[in-house]
Amino acid sequence: MLAHIFGLEVRLIILATAVGFMVLEYALGRLVHHETHDLKESAATLGVALGHNLMRSIEAVVVAMPFVFVYEHRLFDFEQTSPLALAALFIGSEFLYYWHHRASHRIRWMWATHSVHHSATKLNLTAAIRLGWTGNISGNFLFFLPLALLGFHPLAIVAMLGLNLMYQFFIHTELSPRLGALEWVLNTPTHHRVHHACNRSCLDKNYGGILIVFDRLFGTFAEAPKDQPLHYGLLGVPPSLNPLRIALGQWAAVFGDFYRSASWPERWRALFAPPGAPHSRKPRRDVTASFFNHPPRLSGE
Repeated sequence: MLAHIFGLEVRLIILATAVGFMVLEYALGRLVHHETHDLKESAATLGVALGHNLMRSIEAVVVAMPFVFVYEHRLFDFEQTSPLALAALFIGSEFLYYWHHRASHRIRWMWATHSVHHSATKLNLTAAIRLGWTGNISGNFLFFLPLALLGFHPLAIVAMLGLNLMYQFFIHTELSPRLGALEWVLNTPTHHRVHHACNRSCLDKNYGGILIVFDRLFGTFAEAPKDQPLHYGLLGVPPSLNPLRIALGQWAAVFGDFYRSASWPERWRALFAPPGAPHSRKPRRDVTASFFNHPPRLSGE
């Protein structure tokens, strides 16, 4: 009971802190005459965030089970809090996060969840909490099971991923200068603005969480284009203020294409091909799906 109360207090403190930074960013934007927010879009984001937190609470026990099972069959035992173990967990979680994030852009089944985060047309701290409701259906947790197999405790994995997400909250802003030499190693607001931009040269770049080194190693790093401003949102998808459409619109498009596919290879592509790839030769006639259905984000994925 005390642990539950303590956990609730911690979540409330985190929430209050995040809201405080959101309000501060909005005030600074007004002060420097930089339009950082669309208040209606921010309200829609809060609706999406509420649904995300409800889903996360419902799924927490179910998702914990595979981690506990894998940890019980771990390969190694070691001191979880030793400096070497913590460093290994940090690097390992960053490495797996990079590939999880990259897969979320390259596999349509995963993009149906992750596209929610890219649907905001303004990049700000509020947009950082616009997260999909269906991450576990997309299989996000599977990418981090190897950490438990190696012997890292599930709670340690959750804590490290929480640190990753906490850091990323602060890089969702346009009100930040360049950070010099740190930008060779860290994912900074400058790099993350490129990741969120829907300019053609920015698509599917800068996947890192806290670190940007894996993007540099694997060829997915990009600087912002110097000859054009950055634009945000989903290509081919009109922005919406309806939290349900934001959260589920791409799933409707996925299953609409699956239903209209004429063969199993086409059905496979509808589910797992990169976003923007052709999925079916059959014309779109399904009225039910058309409530949500728009062309997917056209990317180089």
